[in-house]
Amino acid sequence: MLAEALRLIRVYHDMKQQDLADLLGLSKSYVSEIESGKKTPSLEVIDKYAKAFGIPSSSILFFAENISEPNKASRSRSQIAGKVLKFLQFIEVKTADGTA
Repeated sequence: MLAEALRLIRVYHDMKQQDLADLLGLSKSYVSEIESGKKTPSLEVIDKYAKAFGIPSSSILFFAENISEPNKASRSRSQIAGKVLKFLQFIEVKTADGTA
């Protein structure tokens, strides 16, 4: 979920991967690998995303939680994270359609 969250944050801010790579001081291929889930970003990279987009690192990490023992609290966090991602995907579609 972290990879998709990072991608949607970038898309929401109407940035291309190359623009983000330049802003973060990373290669475009590394940004692509992070967003596709092929690479796991370090805390330093997550902090760079947070500073670039003006959001707390903890908000980004919220999407990365992997709870090994399912319980009511972890299910609730997962449901909330899923709804936030669906909302960001909805905004992405509307923006691409020009209806937002």
